[in-house]
Amino acid sequence: MQLRNSSSRYGLISIVLHWGVALAVFGLFGLGLWMVGLDYYSSWRHTAPELHKSIGLTVLALMLLRVLWRFVSPPPPAPATHDAFTRFAAKAGHMLLYVGLFGVLIAGYLISTAEGAGIPVFGLFEVPALVSGLPDQADIAGAIHFYLAWGLVIFAGLHGLAALKHHFIDRDATLVRMLGRKA
Repeated sequence: MQLRNSSSRYGLISIVLHWGVALAVFGLFGLGLWMVGLDYYSSWRHTAPELHKSIGLTVLALMLLRVLWRFVSPPPPAPATHDAFTRFAAKAGHMLLYVGLFGVLIAGYLISTAEGAGIPVFGLFEVPALVSGLPDQADIAGAIHFYLAWGLVIFAGLHGLAALKHHFIDRDATLVRMLGRKA
């Protein structure tokens, strides 16, 4: 399989970034739901949030790489069977997913740095607190993080259902291209 995207399919780098971020987002969502229910005496009370933050910052780095990669290796054009509305909906949907992802990740960063402390990443290095001490920073960023996370997961689920619709009902190459197969 080729590394770069071609006119008929996505390359290995785009595929790994797409599916890796998708798995991480759903994993982070599940971890987030689970960790907010931990009680004070749970052995995971400090470990789960640290893991959540480390994975979240890794996803942020992957998303920055993903945006850069779109310039280096543009995605293949939409299949010829897509009408103008479908092409517009696909572009708008992808833009919403990107904006939602960056929004939830930045909000998470702002929650974590509200008191001025950096964020350790898997104990390997620390991301500094560049923005801290804003009025109600943790509360406002927390609300944004919560609602964007729910919106993102719901919209990503709809994105997946749309891909399945293209594959099983429309019988076009939308899904197979993101699996690395030729259209």
